[in-house]
Amino acid sequence: MPNVAIFGMTAREWLEANPDLKENIRDYATINQLLCLSNMENLNAVFINDGLPQSERFEKLDVLAIQQMRVLENVTDRKLLTK
Repeated sequence: MPNVAIFGMTAREWLEANPDLKENIRDYATINQLLCLSNMENLNAVFINDGLPQSERFEKLDVLAIQQMRVLENVTDRKLLTK
């Protein structure tokens, strides 16, 4: 489910759409997508533990993924910590 929230498709759908590519969808993801995906996987586990049904989990993950990707993609507008 986190793959659908981030990439808009399952890993299997991606493989079927890209038969010439042998690697996983994650091998072609940006660092921001991978970071967001990791967060969505953790949140999905929390939602499962809370007993949320799949449809509700997907809705929440979709909204959160969009929010997180917007933040991550706008990193140029933020001051980053430096040494």
